[in-house]
Amino acid sequence: MTRPIKHCYWVLPGKLLAGEYPRNKDEQSSQEKLHALLNAGVTAFIDLTEADEGLQPYSTLISAEASHHRFPIVDVSIPASSDLVITILDTINHYIERNQLVYVHCWGGVGRTGVIIGCWLARHGHGGEVALDHLRELWQACPKSRYRRSPETREQEQYILNWEVGR
Repeated sequence: MTRPIKHCYWVLPGKLLAGEYPRNKDEQSSQEKLHALLNAGVTAFIDLTEADEGLQPYSTLISAEASHHRFPIVDVSIPASSDLVITILDTINHYIERNQLVYVHCWGGVGRTGVIIGCWLARHGHGGEVALDHLRELWQACPKSRYRRSPETREQEQYILNWEVGR
């Protein structure tokens, strides 16, 4: 399945997509990026960025076509609580169960996004180590994988390894 934007990857084709922030610095390419995601069928955006990261907001640009859910996680870090992760995973599943396409992102689509996708994979029967290996395979579809790892830090990897199946 083709990727709607350059720096993203399919986790579950047609259901779950992960990648970088869906806006750029300039308005025209931002519109093109958002339009590509919406045209691909994205109906829910799971935003892992914090409000004070200096990124241009996009929720008003998609409000007629998709929902926006912000679950802030500090950059290059792990989630503040397992309850937060459970809420994020439940939100992802809510849309997938309704046959909607979910786009999970942070700023670069690498660390925080990798943690959440890794935990989602672990929840769905992969277990921590298998989930981390599978995440690394999926990540290879993203051009950033040539020069970056997902997740970014050992702490993030350990978070996935510790996540329990079904949680």
